[in-house]
Amino acid sequence: MDIRVGDELLMKKPHPCGCNIFTVLRTGADIKIRCKECGREVMLERFKIEKNIRKVMREE
Repeated sequence: MDIRVGDELLMKKPHPCGCNIFTVLRTGADIKIRCKECGREVMLERFKIEKNIRKVMREE
C-alpha cells in the first residue's frame, strides 16, 4: 500500500477521543500518525496500520 507523509488516513476504528482521521508524520517499517482532533501521536507497525485503513485521502 502506498502511504506517504502528509496523507490523511480514515481508519476503521476511532481513536478514544472519537475521531477516526489521522495524518501521516513518518513512514518506514513503522508509521507515525497524529489524530486530527486531539493531536496525540502514535507509532505503529506498518502491517497493523494497513490492516485498519478504510481510505487514504491525498491532496494531489
